[in-house]
Amino acid sequence: MAATRKVIITCAVTGAIHTPTMSPHLPITPDQIATSAIDAAEAGAAILHLHARDPQTGCPTPKAEVFLDFLPRIKASTDAIINITTGGGHNMTVEQRLAAPLRLQPEMCSCNMGSMNFGLFPLLDRFPNWQHEWEPQYLERTRDFIFKNTFADIETILAKLGEGCGTRFEFECYDVGHLYNLAHFVDRGLAKPPFFVQTIFGILGGIGCDAENLLHMRRIADKLFGSDYVWSILAAGKHQTNFVTTGAIMGGNVRVGLEDNLYLNKGELAKSNADQVRKIRHLLEELSLEIASPTDVRRMLALKGADRVAF
Repeated sequence: MAATRKVIITCAVTGAIHTPTMSPHLPITPDQIATSAIDAAEAGAAILHLHARDPQTGCPTPKAEVFLDFLPRIKASTDAIINITTGGGHNMTVEQRLAAPLRLQPEMCSCNMGSMNFGLFPLLDRFPNWQHEWEPQYLERTRDFIFKNTFADIETILAKLGEGCGTRFEFECYDVGHLYNLAHFVDRGLAKPPFFVQTIFGILGGIGCDAENLLHMRRIADKLFGSDYVWSILAAGKHQTNFVTTGAIMGGNVRVGLEDNLYLNKGELAKSNADQVRKIRHLLEELSLEIASPTDVRRMLALKGADRVAF
């Protein structure tokens, strides 16, 4: 692969994993999310992956009205691709998770490629005191929790959002079986190339952060999708930088952001999403890799364009 190929940087701005107690820099309010997303785009992120949070409590929310408090500002301030979650937050139904995307019809949405255990409860041991009562309860519930995205749920997402709204997907694959799930929908004609395949490492319940797993996920994706996919890598927590850098060397694209990792360096909290974007951009450019612009990404992923969204 040419040394000057262009690498997509995705920034996952706030997510639904970390809670306000864990970092004072986690964007919570619409203003914070908008500012953080715009700064990340200016730092080099071509895709902004976005969740919404209740501005008073910081709890993940599926409400389209909250998304509308920050999406127009981001769109007006940057050309970056806006990618809205269909994962939402724990214990949301697929109808709740789809409410905002169906109303807003973005260029991209995430799509978890299967149901899975999604364990966040080990985080309970790291914080003796909590800002909000919901935080420890939210984490503890994941001890006996399955994130539900059945074949029927995925069919609904692909049909209503993909076919119905022209939205394309960040296919989130937390384990090898998720790659085969995606291949099933490809075989049925419900998912069409080019596929943006986000391989995810280090979530308790998914595939672990071992170099052998990175190689294996790449090999299986190559086997299943050939040249019809664009590969991206994210890793949770302390594994973020080394895993995404290794993946970029192997021909992949990268995802960073406070949804996936609260730290910039060991023991140092990231003060912004832009700090993480600047860090990975520097590493990629040191490897003689070019950074993809939003225009590049729209072409690579066959996106419909920012003028065809509903916000």
